[in-house]
Order: sequence, then structure tokens, then C-alpha cells
Amino acid sequence: MDATPRPLPARIPHKGRSVDLEPLHIRHVPELWSAVQSDRDGSSWAYMFQGPFADEQALRGFVASMAAMHDPLAWAVRPHRSGAVDGFLTLMEMQPAHAAIEIGNIWFSPRMQRSRAATEAMFLVMRHAMEDLGYRRLTWKCNALNAPSVRAAGRLGFTYEGTLRDLLVVKGRSRSTAWFSILADEWPAAQARLEAWLDDGNFAPDGTAKTSLRGGTMAVV
Repeated sequence: MDATPRPLPARIPHKGRSVDLEPLHIRHVPELWSAVQSDRDGSSWAYMFQGPFADEQALRGFVASMAAMHDPLAWAVRPHRSGAVDGFLTLMEMQPAHAAIEIGNIWFSPRMQRSRAATEAMFLVMRHAMEDLGYRRLTWKCNALNAPSVRAAGRLGFTYEGTLRDLLVVKGRSRSTAWFSILADEWPAAQARLEAWLDDGNFAPDGTAKTSLRGGTMAVV
């Protein structure tokens, strides 16, 4: 195999048909704080390592820290329909020498979840890692109890690899971590399926998808 170390992802914007990704910056804090308000009970942060945040200043501290890092490398997510930042996501756990990288630390506001923009946002960074940069292994990890994240992994084309039991303690609770991956030779099929689903012709004028994006994954135990 090609053992050449892969490039690190760049702090550059990515533009899609329904969403734009902008390198995360503290200027995004007011819009992100507004997005946070759409989650009234804080449940969208249940499986995140951080949050919910008590106030905008606390969120600003988190964003400032994330924006200063290269691993994870974070983008703010701006859906075209609203024009406002509605979440963030990262590429992380970068191993250029092994051509392995992870998509993770994903937070989308409740109003953006399960939308075309949410799927395309994840697709854009997946494509950047696998196609632009040539990584051979892209991983997805989540709390094994996080059923929406497990389903998302399947929809996006990831294969379940196993669960590491009681791996971490997060917010005072034991976390078992479910592990998924897409390999280089699997990426073309996943890419084609995602591109077909994201095509403008698959969506009604109100933004509703005409077909479902279903993927298979083994049961997480």
C-alpha cells in the first residue's frame, strides 16, 4: 500500500448545495448561542463531552479553545435555508502517518438535526478527508447508548467494528464506545450513494427528501 503520510486537513471553508462550512471562530459565538437556545432542555448535549453551557460567555470560552486547535479541527455549519450558524463538527484523531482520521465532536441544534444540511455537512468533511486528502481509514465513534448517532453512522455508510466497554468516564457516567469505519475501497460506493441522495432532484420545494437514506450497521452491544 501507499505508505506516504497524508496531508493534514486545512482550515478552509467548504461550500455545498444546502450548507456552508466555515472554520470555527469566536465571531460565530452569537449565532451559535442563538442556536443553543433552540434546545430548551439541553438534551442535545447529553452525549457530548462538553455542554450544555450556562451562558454565552461559557460557550465563548469553549469556542475560543476549539478555534485555536488543529486536532480537532472544527467548522461552523451554516445551512442555506436559515443563513445562520446552527452547529459545528470536526475532523480529529488525525494520524497522517497511518492515513487514519475521525469525524466527530458533532453538535447540531434540534432544528437542524435530521435535515439535508446536516447530512451534507458531514458528507463535506468526509469527502475532504477521503477524496481530497487521500486518507485510507475514516472512523466514527459514539457513546453506545446514543441511538441517533449509531443510526447516523449506518446512514452515512460506516461499518460497525465493535464496542469498547466502559472505556471512559464522561460527566460522571461510564461510557462504552461504539466504533465504526469507512475504508478507502468502500468510500466510492458510500460517496455515490450520498451524492445521489443530496442531489437537488431528490428534494421537494419544501426541502423534504423524496427518498430515504438508509444504511445498514450491525447491532451495537
